[in-house]
Amino acid sequence: MKQIASVMYVKEGCHAEYKHRHDQIWPEMKQLLKGYGVSDYHIYLNEHTSELFSILTIEDETLHAEIAQQPICRQWWDHMADIMYVNDDNSPKSIELTEVFFLE
Repeated sequence: MKQIASVMYVKEGCHAEYKHRHDQIWPEMKQLLKGYGVSDYHIYLNEHTSELFSILTIEDETLHAEIAQQPICRQWWDHMADIMYVNDDNSPKSIELTEVFFLE
């Protein structure tokens, strides 16, 4: 098991819509994530900077990388593209973070 933390960005004025869409996340998207070994997925919003901090646990890095190739994931990205900063393929612009401390 491995944890991945990253920062993404929601467009200003879209905070409530971002939360609403995740409150209504498609069952197929949840199933996809779980089926590809994702668990304990949290997303936090810094309302002052519009930064989204995400942390999730994955079973396998190779399996996790395959999520981006699945049609339902691509559809989700398209669904979210109007309220987030995204790459050319509509994947969220994201910066993976480096762990510097862990308290056991």
